[in-house]
Amino acid sequence: MHVESPVQHQAVQGDAYLHLLKGVLTRTLMPDRFRPISAASLKARGNPAWIPVGMVQAALAKLHLCLCVTRWDDEVRRQGRDWPSEAETMIGMERLNNVEYCVREVLRNNVPGDLMETGVWRGGSCILMRAILRTFGDESRSVWLADSFQGLPKPDGRYSEDSGSKWYKFKDQLGVSIDEVKRNFERYGLLDDRVQFLPGWFCDTLPTAPVERLSVLRLDGDMYSSTMDALLNLYPKLSVGGYLLVDDYGDLGECRQAVTDFRTRYGVDEPIIKVDWTGVYWQKLKP
Repeated sequence: MHVESPVQHQAVQGDAYLHLLKGVLTRTLMPDRFRPISAASLKARGNPAWIPVGMVQAALAKLHLCLCVTRWDDEVRRQGRDWPSEAETMIGMERLNNVEYCVREVLRNNVPGDLMETGVWRGGSCILMRAILRTFGDESRSVWLADSFQGLPKPDGRYSEDSGSKWYKFKDQLGVSIDEVKRNFERYGLLDDRVQFLPGWFCDTLPTAPVERLSVLRLDGDMYSSTMDALLNLYPKLSVGGYLLVDDYGDLGECRQAVTDFRTRYGVDEPIIKVDWTGVYWQKLKP
């Protein structure tokens, strides 16, 4: 009869905990009580007819009510193709698995540096990051959450690629307050001094971000400017052996163009690896 060692037993318990956590963060294990915004609506980004729906939903939320706009779809949620009404993350299981893989790899290989996400929404990805650190007993690294905590900015004229962006109109859906994100961490017992917040627009906060070194950097800024601001100011701090994750590469042309322009300008030629229909990542292999 095979008997697990204490180390093996702890590893199995850790795997089970993280699997359960991902299912709860996405609500794939416990569907939202209120229906999410549909994938069809998301395809009509910037459609003025959709914006009042979001405004009505935000108003109803203050009364603890919700406007149901589509039926629950397990596969859509698994793929991260809707905007959940309650889940702490909208990125789906494959991209959450990618976050877990990258964090576990830098721990296994002792790659130095903190973990950071730029554009955190309700904090789900970072909750998972903190949970992984705690599961494997790493108390030396911090998890950084960089976000305006008020939605996406209006185009500021720096980059023509953002000239037609209407993301700023989705403030009610994408502008999650820092207090709400902290409450989400508290719900999972993971808010401590290893969770650091960097509130403000990326162009203002990232150039002077008090982060010395990173081992995992995840970008979820949607826009060209948000993506480029993160790459210019944070990629030099990413350790060799660390991982750069991009959430919107496959779905949003302005994000993909920012990644392409940065890689071309600075000679970054590490292979880009596809995660799912929109997420990609690569491992930094040279300074």
